[in-house]
Amino acid sequence: QVQLVESGGGLVQAGGSLRLSCAANRHIFSILPMGWYRQAPGKQRDLVAGFTSGGIPNYADSVKGRFTISEDNTKNTVYLQMNDLKPEDTGVYYCKARYFGDENWGQGTQVTVSS
Repeated sequence: QVQLVESGGGLVQAGGSLRLSCAANRHIFSILPMGWYRQAPGKQRDLVAGFTSGGIPNYADSVKGRFTISEDNTKNTVYLQMNDLKPEDTGVYYCKARYFGDENWGQGTQVTVSS
């Protein structure tokens, strides 16, 4: 089982930045692929950025050039640096990881971008 704890969300004005953290109880390389998903009100949960099973970063088109995913294996933590935030980035951000074929989700962290 993988436990994931997200943090770093908040309220920010358009154009601002936030850094989200996803702390895992296992080494990152053992729970790939993993990624950040966003769920806006009334919408489905979509991938924003993630690492493939080979550790390659990938991004949704809507965030390319603004968001950066990174990891710190010494802390078992994955980060999502979000710059130039837009109101449409608003939503609950979830971290997801796979372990022995099972999907594991964190509790989510709210990001609200005001215009």
